[in-house]
Amino acid sequence: MKKMTEQNPAPPKLKRTRRKRSKSKKNHYFTQVHEDAIVRYTKTNCIRERTHLYVKLIQPALGEMVDKIVFTYKFTNLPNIDYLRDECKIWLMTILDKFQPEKGHKAFSYFSVITKNWFIHKVKKQKRKNQREVDYDAAPKKYEQEYLATDQTWVSDQLEREFWSSFYEDMKTWEFNDMRDNDERVYKAIIVLFESKDDIEIFNKKAIYLYLREITGLNTKQVVNSLNKFREHYRDFKSDWENGKI
Repeated sequence: MKKMTEQNPAPPKLKRTRRKRSKSKKNHYFTQVHEDAIVRYTKTNCIRERTHLYVKLIQPALGEMVDKIVFTYKFTNLPNIDYLRDECKIWLMTILDKFQPEKGHKAFSYFSVITKNWFIHKVKKQKRKNQREVDYDAAPKKYEQEYLATDQTWVSDQLEREFWSSFYEDMKTWEFNDMRDNDERVYKAIIVLFESKDDIEIFNKKAIYLYLREITGLNTKQVVNSLNKFREHYRDFKSDWENGKI
């Protein structure tokens, strides 16, 4: 027995090697660069700098943040979630000035918390609405056709692009030296929006007003008053366009 153990020694014990867990890759859509951009945005009053920071850095980061929060916290169950996501992104733009970095808050934490709270409020509102909901399927067919039908015909994209391109060129010829201060601000802001049209997400009419307010520093009433003056130029241009004078 002794000889057998000497000839066939027990195999050496193998050391267990622990596999290193690969660290989960972090999302870098909201980096220190974006954090610094928001801080710079709150510190400057320069319209051009604010527009550049928002379009190139802040808007994409906040937009990605909203989308991730919506999917992470299952807010996709809301029936009008696509519209609400766009509305939330517009709303975040209006409260950028409320962020106070001197209080020690990080921009990402600050805006992610208020975004979650914003959607939670919408969820509660939807629940209350569901409790009072009327069964529209029971409505007579004629009312459905009268009030819910949305059969609209739009001008082709090509004609629309040509129209707005020509209007933009016409706008640049307007003389703004005699404009009042508020009118000049709104005029320059409109030019900025046209120049940044490929980078800025315009969701609806409300979004345009919010952009103009943000760029000019004016309130809604002041913006509307100036826009009413520019509408006269627009009507003249449209009339000439439709009558083939342009």
